[in-house]
Amino acid sequence: MEAFDLYSPAIDANPFPYYDVLRERHPCYWSESGKLWILSRYHDIVQAARDWETFSSSQGNMIDELPGRAGATLGTTDPPRHDRLRALSQAAFARKNSEQLVAPTLEIADRALARICEQREFEFINDFSSQITVGLLFRTMGLPERDHAEIRRKVILAVSTDKSVKGRTAEHIAAFQELSAFLTAEVAARRAKPTDDLITHLAEAEIDGDRLSEREVVLTTATFVMAGVESLSSFMSMYALNLHDYPDARRRIVADPALIEPAIEESLRFNTSAQRFKRTVMREVALHGETLRVGDKVALAFGSGNRDWRKFPDPDVYAIDRRPQGHLGFGSGKHFCLGSQMARLVTAVAMRRFLERVPDYHLTVDEIAWNSSSNFRSPAALPFAID
Repeated sequence: MEAFDLYSPAIDANPFPYYDVLRERHPCYWSESGKLWILSRYHDIVQAARDWETFSSSQGNMIDELPGRAGATLGTTDPPRHDRLRALSQAAFARKNSEQLVAPTLEIADRALARICEQREFEFINDFSSQITVGLLFRTMGLPERDHAEIRRKVILAVSTDKSVKGRTAEHIAAFQELSAFLTAEVAARRAKPTDDLITHLAEAEIDGDRLSEREVVLTTATFVMAGVESLSSFMSMYALNLHDYPDARRRIVADPALIEPAIEESLRFNTSAQRFKRTVMREVALHGETLRVGDKVALAFGSGNRDWRKFPDPDVYAIDRRPQGHLGFGSGKHFCLGSQMARLVTAVAMRRFLERVPDYHLTVDEIAWNSSSNFRSPAALPFAID
């Protein structure tokens, strides 16, 4: 009997008991549903993430890859091309100071919280987290605000999977292609008329005469949009859910807001939205009695590594004093998240304001609906009410 079906609703809802089985009984596990190996122990995951010559990202890093991404984005290239893309992307980021995000984050949060506090019942993702992440993203990239809802819909579709077909459908692929077409037009507009935004900075980024190609600018922009719309919003939502599920921790943070930052790190360990990313085997590897052959696909289960007792004692305990060094919430190795500091800052600023205005809240449903994805784990909605 298969212990881990990548397309199981039960795993979307709670993968951690399944990860326990994998780590202790099948640390190198062949998943028939995904046609790939799953590495579930912390040490194995970190070693594979660092060994890009053996475990390559160049054939895609998503378990159900989208067309046109592999070999052309930060997450789907290996050195030396990856190093070039990362350096040029960092050069573009360097022109935007993360501290400049504090004031707009507070502005968007205050506007959202005014509505939330008036209504008393709210859906955290639509009414708060995505308001901030999508709003900030569009300002930083200079995208028109009228497209917020439509871009978010396309991103969520693009990173989702269909359980009935165990993969992506034409609708998912079309959403990514439409997003790419939208961003292609935006990049062309910046080429014609540069402005002070991240898309322009990516298009103009230069190191020793080297610049990103048009396709690289579009796909790098798409990566940032997908990360900002899905990953950051999902992480903020998971953080709010953790504080709901552990009210003693929430009350401690409300009493001492300095605990917000260490609680962010523990949430990234305890309940990261980035659960699994793919690699391709480039040379034969023997691991835990199994042979991984050239061309085999491997899923690095970051969410499982974060619950490995060999690295983190009492891993199933949510402890905001833990300060978990080396957690995998932002990945590991060459593909460690480029926007990690920005994500930490925005989440800390937004959640500090949220807890000032909404120190006590509760779910208004008995069960949460979860998005279907072979890579990510995030709630589809978090309906809360203010106590």
